[in-house]
Amino acid sequence: MKLPHPHISFFCLCVLLSSSHASNTIISPVSAQKPCDFPAIFNLGDSNSDTGGLAAAFTPPNSPYGETYFHMPAGRFSDGRLIIDFIGGIFASLMPREEYFSKALYTFDIGQNDLGAGFFGNMSVEEVNESIPDIINKFSANVKSIYNLGARSFWIHNTGPIGCLPYILANFPSAKDSAGCAKPYNEVAKNFNLKLKEAVVQLRKDFPSAAFTYVDVYSVKYSLFRTPKRYGFELPTVACCGYGDNEYNYSGTAECGQLATVNGTQFIVGSCDRPSVRVNWDGIHYTEAAAKFVFDRISTGAFSDPRIPLKMACRRALID
Repeated sequence: MKLPHPHISFFCLCVLLSSSHASNTIISPVSAQKPCDFPAIFNLGDSNSDTGGLAAAFTPPNSPYGETYFHMPAGRFSDGRLIIDFIGGIFASLMPREEYFSKALYTFDIGQNDLGAGFFGNMSVEEVNESIPDIINKFSANVKSIYNLGARSFWIHNTGPIGCLPYILANFPSAKDSAGCAKPYNEVAKNFNLKLKEAVVQLRKDFPSAAFTYVDVYSVKYSLFRTPKRYGFELPTVACCGYGDNEYNYSGTAECGQLATVNGTQFIVGSCDRPSVRVNWDGIHYTEAAAKFVFDRISTGAFSDPRIPLKMACRRALID
């Protein structure tokens, strides 16, 4: 089965600039230090954090993408802003200064494409699990290359509960957990995250002068599926923008913003009435509301290892 188009595996690079320079001074303990002042944020990841790379290189998403915040498609595969937008704010398109590269924050949001490509490439759950060490080794090699180019502050997200996403649920019927998610597929995501965390620990040992923060995005996202009403959300496993003859409102042949035909009648696949209370946007990606929910929790450091908030991500914690 072909992987849905908006989920082509690639690295995207986005630059979000602030007006001031960063400090690389390292003082202990972390709590006594001043917040970091990053001059730029470089994000590397898949379409969950892509602010326009895929749209610029290939086919941009159609309306109703972007309807909540931008009121038009803006290159993002959501109804509005992404986690990276909340981390860096919305800025004009500017090229960074050369000295920014060593002072910037480097964020990573990976895993979903790597696992999804395996599932849609007719690999079994066991085969995808077996591929994880190779994926993680390549990730570590890329981080080392970026470090060698001058990067020193890394904010690394683990992957979310892929088994809770409509594009998985609609295509791969399997045992469900109490949240209605595909349990075997989430177990693969957990295994990926375990190996990723081990890799981050090793990177800290290899590069003690750098700051590596591992962020447990999985736990925050899964809470939206487990107890959505607690946070003001509903129908978490149902795509807001989609069409399909299944309970997940998803079909790879009639995706959000595309032309669909039913009983001889053509129509553009549109969005639900209230994206602000929905978790999933198009079967693959999250809504702006969900992205804001995740950002509000991970930015505090409560889901980080070490427990460092985003504003302190340039600081190394004292780790045994």
